[in-house]
Amino acid sequence: MGRKPNDSEPTKYTTMMLLLMSLVSCTVVYIFMSAVMRPTGSPAVERRMTADDGSGDVDGECCNGIESFELWGAAVKWGSDFKVNSSKECCNACKAMCTGNHGPCLCDTWVFCGNKKACGDKFGECWLKKQKDTLAPDKQEAGNKIMWTSGIVFGKGEGIVALETEFGAIHVKLLPECSPHSVFNILELLGLRHCAGCQFFRAETRGLVWDARGDHIKDASFGPPYALLQGTLGAQGTTFDTIPSEFCPEIKRGSVAWVGSGPEFFISLANHQEWKNAYTVFGYVLPEDMEIVEKITQLPTKYDVWTGVNVTILENPVPLRVRRIKSNNGDLNHSS
Repeated sequence: MGRKPNDSEPTKYTTMMLLLMSLVSCTVVYIFMSAVMRPTGSPAVERRMTADDGSGDVDGECCNGIESFELWGAAVKWGSDFKVNSSKECCNACKAMCTGNHGPCLCDTWVFCGNKKACGDKFGECWLKKQKDTLAPDKQEAGNKIMWTSGIVFGKGEGIVALETEFGAIHVKLLPECSPHSVFNILELLGLRHCAGCQFFRAETRGLVWDARGDHIKDASFGPPYALLQGTLGAQGTTFDTIPSEFCPEIKRGSVAWVGSGPEFFISLANHQEWKNAYTVFGYVLPEDMEIVEKITQLPTKYDVWTGVNVTILENPVPLRVRRIKSNNGDLNHSS
């Protein structure tokens, strides 16, 4: 995955790269181009592609939280009376109360004490809670001295934010069970008064590489084009906290993921199994809004080269802002 170069980067870098490519042998050129066909991010992203965290989780089965972090809220099940063996078990207990099959979620927050030495007689306690506002959870404390691990769960019609553009609002369902750090970062963005500088700037169609369902066409290359819409959530005048790499599902059509550790991100138009778990996925676009994403990728573009990767960038970047969506009986409604 190419990252947008800074304006201050020396222009001679591209020239040197082109000169080097003209001097190498055909074999080296072939190897180099094979690497280019698979977008890459930072060296940290490359390491994640080969690392196995051993969790065995797959999309839909993630249940992660944030260590040394305590969330408050009204208790629906007291931890003093409910002990489990792991944070994942505690998370799943909350999810079991938030299936959407019997009305609204009874639990949207879980807090687990898993440090035996620090927790003492509280070791194993699993507190299940309910927030007044799931998009603004009540955070008590964070830091190395906190013995709790906490996470949130979004039910049907909850945890949806909108990326507003002049072409329409792209609704994104957040995945706190897969990428809790990323989701809390997005929730912080909802509190900003502006998102000046937030925009889409790179647009690549599916071309003749992926079909309308996002599946790879047999015998086709893996790009370019790479079937994605890339942008940034780095608002001017604000500090963007670095996002740690988190377990995430594979990139599928509609996946929303960070480039490296943010604030650049992308929406995938294709099922990129070849990228494995290279990128932290923190949400997915609701299927009915992929038409808007496709429309933006069809806008006029121009060619560029980012650190040796051929890309197409929008002639006119598309501004965006992040806005919260309020749920009401499973339907999407604009919050007041």
